Amino acid sequence: MNMFRTMMVGAAALGLAAAATPAQAFPDGPVEFVIPFGAGGGADIEGRLLAKKMGEILGVPFTPVNRPGGGGAVTYTYIKNSKPDGHTVGWNSTSVLTTTNLGNTDFAYDAMDHVGRVEFQPQPFVVKGDAKWNTFAEFVADCKAAPGTLKVANSGTGSATHAAAILLMDAAGCKVVHLPKGIAGRNKSVLNGEADAMIAPLTGTVNLTNAGKLKILLMPTAERSTVFPDVPTAKEAGYDVSLDLFRGLSVAPNTPDDIKAKLADAMTKAANSPEFLKLAKDNGFTVAPMDHKAFEAMLVEENAKVKAIFASAGLLKTQ
Repeated sequence: MNMFRTMMVGAAALGLAAAATPAQAFPDGPVEFVIPFGAGGGADIEGRLLAKKMGEILGVPFTPVNRPGGGGAVTYTYIKNSKPDGHTVGWNSTSVLTTTNLGNTDFAYDAMDHVGRVEFQPQPFVVKGDAKWNTFAEFVADCKAAPGTLKVANSGTGSATHAAAILLMDAAGCKVVHLPKGIAGRNKSVLNGEADAMIAPLTGTVNLTNAGKLKILLMPTAERSTVFPDVPTAKEAGYDVSLDLFRGLSVAPNTPDDIKAKLADAMTKAANSPEFLKLAKDNGFTVAPMDHKAFEAMLVEENAKVKAIFASAGLLKTQ
């Protein structure tokens, strides 16, 4: 009997060890790093470099895979339905809030687990370099003089750039036509005169602004950008609003905490690598890693903000 009991206890211990193995051994193979937008854009360039550095840190390949569609909905659905073993990681952004509130998914942002934030960046209000407006106040004055005629481009209906444009224009009491032009068409529409202005991530405007082809009038962010320190914030212009674009990592729901901790540690180290910091400096985003607790708290606040913006524009999905 004692021998039988010993065998049973030993078997149970082996079972517990086997159950714990996946988390303890993570990562024990390649990790799929899913990017919600197409190749060549800012999200793709940042994500691929972060994936490369995380792979070096954890000693396994982090393979970037682009899964665009639905403003991020395709990627987030894929992540939500993946195995909770940490071997499928989503490169999220503010789109995790906009696309879910827009109704592109049948779930909310919290249907996934979130590993942490990597960076954030302002979404500046931009006009053509030779536009007649040199201040945001001048643009607003013309807008109020002819409501509904000036056109402001964004990346797409319900995108983070659209949400920021709604927020800023509503605060200014400025009625404009919002043009969903896509990431590639957004800048082009301002440069060719189809749009009078646009809201875009700072990374999408740095080079053209430095070249004098675009002009930033204002940034709806909490503090002035270190890249363009002479550009005022919305609050400094009298409008107490801000909506930054952020990027971070998400995984399947119920992913073990120790796996998320390993991913968060590698994420933070990768984000602070010399290569990634140089990319940040060159492109205007701010590396500011958050662990999952701080990131979750931030997501609650930002989700409430997005809900209010979409409700004001009649875009909020009915719950």
